[in-house]
Amino acid sequence: MTSTAQPTVPEGRKAHPDHLGHVIFITAAAAMGGFLFGYDSSVINGAVEAIRSRYDVGSALLAQVIAIALIGCAIGAATAGRIADRIGRIRVMQIASVLFTISAVGSALPFALWDLAFWRIVGGFAIGMASVIGPAYIAEVSPSAYRGRLGSFQQAAIVVGIAISQLVNWGILNLADGQQRGKIGGLEAWQWMLGVMVVPAVLYGLLSFAIPESPRFLISIGKVDRAKEVLSEVEGHSVNLDKRVAEIQDAMRREHKPRFKDLLGKVGFLPIVWVGIGLSVFQQLVGINVAFYYSSALWQSVGIDPSSSFFYSFTTSIINIIGTVIAMIFVDKIGRRPLALIGSAGMAIALALEAWAFSAKTAAGTLPATEGTVALIAAHVFVLFFALSWGVVVWVFLGEMFPNRIRAAALGVAASAQWIANWAITASFPSLSDWNLSGTYVIYTFFALLSIPFVLKFVKETKGKALEEMG
Repeated sequence: MTSTAQPTVPEGRKAHPDHLGHVIFITAAAAMGGFLFGYDSSVINGAVEAIRSRYDVGSALLAQVIAIALIGCAIGAATAGRIADRIGRIRVMQIASVLFTISAVGSALPFALWDLAFWRIVGGFAIGMASVIGPAYIAEVSPSAYRGRLGSFQQAAIVVGIAISQLVNWGILNLADGQQRGKIGGLEAWQWMLGVMVVPAVLYGLLSFAIPESPRFLISIGKVDRAKEVLSEVEGHSVNLDKRVAEIQDAMRREHKPRFKDLLGKVGFLPIVWVGIGLSVFQQLVGINVAFYYSSALWQSVGIDPSSSFFYSFTTSIINIIGTVIAMIFVDKIGRRPLALIGSAGMAIALALEAWAFSAKTAAGTLPATEGTVALIAAHVFVLFFALSWGVVVWVFLGEMFPNRIRAAALGVAASAQWIANWAITASFPSLSDWNLSGTYVIYTFFALLSIPFVLKFVKETKGKALEEMG
C-alpha cells in the first residue's frame, strides 16, 4: 500500500469559524467606521445653503469650509497605521469614535465660521483614521475563506452611511417645514443634521469594547496566549493555534518595510505608481463628490424646492448602493478593466446630458420641464455607472496592482493623490458653478472620456492573477 505526500496547506487557509455569525458581528462592528466615513463625508450636503445664509459667505469661502475636512482626512489616513501599530487597532477605533462625537457636537453648535471649519477638520481626521483602520482590522481578523466577502463590509458600510445621512437630512428638513434654517427645539435644522451623527459615533465607540483586538497586534506585543484565544474565536477550534501563530510571526519577520525611494524611477515615480495615481485622480475628476457634497444646493440652484432636492439626494444615495452591489457581484466575473471602461462610457454620456440640461438654465434660475427631467435622470445614471465601476474597481486595482515590495507605500501615495483630487473638485465646484454650471459639467465629461484611453493604454487586468505576479 503506497501513500502520497500531501502539500502543506497553511493553517490560515483551512480556517472555518465555528460561529460565523460572531465573526460577522465583529466585522460589522469594525465596519461602523466605514458607515461614519460615508455619513460624515456627505451629511454636509444638507447644510451647504444654510451655512451660506447663516454666515453670509461667498462661494469661494464656502467651498473651503466644505473641503477643509479633507485636510483632516489626509492627516488621519497618514497617521492611523503607525498609531495602530503602537497602541492597537481597537484603541484607534475608540479615538476615531471620540473625534467623530466631538466633531458632531462642535459642528452643530458653532459660534463662527472658522469654528465650524475647525470641527470639520476634526471630523476629517476621524474619517481618515476610519478609512485605514477598518479594512486593516477586518483583514486581520477574517478567516481567509471569507476574507473577500467580509472585506466588502467596509465599502458597503460607506455607501449605506451616505444614504442614511441623506435620509436623516430629509427627515429633519421636513420637521422644520422645509426650511434649512427653520427652528427645531431652539436649533436650526442644519445644526441638527450635523449633530445627529453623535448617535452612530457613540455606537461605534461602544461596539469597539465588544470586539477583540487583532491577533496580529497581540502577537507583535508579546500577548501570544490572548492572540490564540482570538484566533480560536474567529478561525475555529480545529485550527492548530501554535502553527497559526508561527505563520503570523514568520510573515511579520519577512515583511519588507518600503521606503519612499523604493517608489522612484526615471521620471519621478515608477511607471506602475503613476498608473495608480492616475486611477485615483480620474476617480475624483469626474466630479463624483459633487453629487454627495453639493447635490441639494445644486438642485436648489436650478429651481427645485429644498424638500425635493433633499429627497433626490437620498434617491441618488440608494442608486449608489445598488451600483456598489452590482460591482461586488461582477468585479471577479468580468474583470476590473471591462467594468472601468463600461463605467467611463456610461459616466461620460450621463455627464454630457447633465451639461446639456444645465445649459438651458433660465435667468430666473430654473430649468424647463424637459431639461429638468433629463438632468435628474442623468444625475442618477451618472452615480449608478460610477458606483458599479470606478467606485469599487479603483480600490480593487490599488490593492492588487503593485509589486509586493512596494505595495503599502505605493498605495499610500495613490490614496494621497485621491484626497488631493477630491479636495480640488470639492473646493472648486461652487466657484465653477457660479461661473458656468453647464461648462463645469463639460469639464467633468472631458475627464470621463479621457479615462477611457488611459485605461486602455496603461491599466493591466489583475483579475485571476496572484499578487506575486504584479508589477
